[in-house]
Amino acid sequence: MTTAPANVNFDKGLGNTIAAETEMSFIDGQNGILEYVGIEIDALARNSTFEEVVYLLWNRRLPKKAELDAFTKEIRAEYDLPQPIWDMIRSMPKDAKPMHALRTLVSALSLHDAEVEDPSNEANQRKSIRMLAKTPALIAGFDRHRKGKDFVKPDRNADIATSFLTMLNGEAPTETMARALDVCLILHADHGLNASTFAARVTIATLSDMYSAMTTAIGTLKGPLHGGANEAVMELLNEIGDIDQVEPTIMHKLKNKDRIMGFGHRVYKAYDPRATYLKTFAKQIAEDTGNKKLYEMSSKIEEIMDREVASKGIYPNVDFYSATTYASIGLEIDLFTPMFAMSRIAGWAGHCIEQLADNRLIRPGAHYVGPHEQPYVPLEKR
Repeated sequence: MTTAPANVNFDKGLGNTIAAETEMSFIDGQNGILEYVGIEIDALARNSTFEEVVYLLWNRRLPKKAELDAFTKEIRAEYDLPQPIWDMIRSMPKDAKPMHALRTLVSALSLHDAEVEDPSNEANQRKSIRMLAKTPALIAGFDRHRKGKDFVKPDRNADIATSFLTMLNGEAPTETMARALDVCLILHADHGLNASTFAARVTIATLSDMYSAMTTAIGTLKGPLHGGANEAVMELLNEIGDIDQVEPTIMHKLKNKDRIMGFGHRVYKAYDPRATYLKTFAKQIAEDTGNKKLYEMSSKIEEIMDREVASKGIYPNVDFYSATTYASIGLEIDLFTPMFAMSRIAGWAGHCIEQLADNRLIRPGAHYVGPHEQPYVPLEKR
């Protein structure tokens, strides 16, 4: 049996390893706390906007009004896509998965950015704004393309949430719908050194470019153990179908030790602080959009899970009620994870810039557990 090198600890999954320092978000999983630059997530969800939260994460402070106005103007000026990217969306297979399309399109944006290889902090900030601003058009554009609909260009007079929903649906959303999406974008903007953020930092630590780092992160987020969980929540709700089927379905799954998506978290052993306000907002948006049954089913599932497994530290996470919220504002299930990406670009970009400020190549070791001193057998003798 082989042994690890001296003074090196084997930590499978790196769950007990600190690999970076950050000033962006703080997580206390035992007590259910998430802060962006020291401000509780619940306070931001109730009072802030996504654009203000992005400024907070990138500048480590809340903006003054003039600063926020200028920052918002910069973002809106970058909403539209280069014409070759609109043409590229039109050329994509209509049965492609949105996350595949998004990953490819974000990578393709690099071909139309004159600053792509400029490593300066100022250029990286500008590239971050471009990707944040253009991602909504990538997602909405692909969705309209696959449905055989004409593109709707972004609205430079609207915030990100409103412009996106207008591009997606061909008409301006209600104020409640736009606010619901804005809240979800705030809640998903950053979350410590999660898998996709770690992947982005690994990529940028090689001194690659920001577009490569974002593409890496999107590919990592795509996995069902990371960004795909809210899609699985909606699939569960569709499987259940009706309120009177919630109890037997959930109890059957628990008996079979099936995982109930939207419950439990790698970090949180208390109620996910991102779900606290979202639960309230999900109820409001469900009622306002005629999806009250959907919320009632979700609430019933939480009631059962609280009774059966809360004592084990298993509570709803942000994915559980974001699924209800996204469904209520009319998003297709396979757009749920792209919404996550649209928000998390804020965190990914901030972490990449943070990584470059005090960079070191990220290169963990691997514990070899295979054989030693094996003979080479010539091909004719195998």
